[in-house]
Amino acid sequence: MAKTRLLIVEDQRLFLELLAGLCERDFGFTVAATATSGEEAVCRTRETSFDVVLLDLNLPDMDGID
Repeated sequence: MAKTRLLIVEDQRLFLELLAGLCERDFGFTVAATATSGEEAVCRTRETSFDVVLLDLNLPDMDGID
């Protein structure tokens, strides 16, 4: 069975790295891509396929809902 592929969007780099490590190591997900801003996240959605997005709703350049 294929692993669930994640896109993680978080502007705080340390938390992003910790979350990615936790998701891969403890939960068995594959982190397909990460982004630290809304603009970068939009670019990643065009470049990479994924199953789930873990999204920070308070990004510096746009609201996570946007």
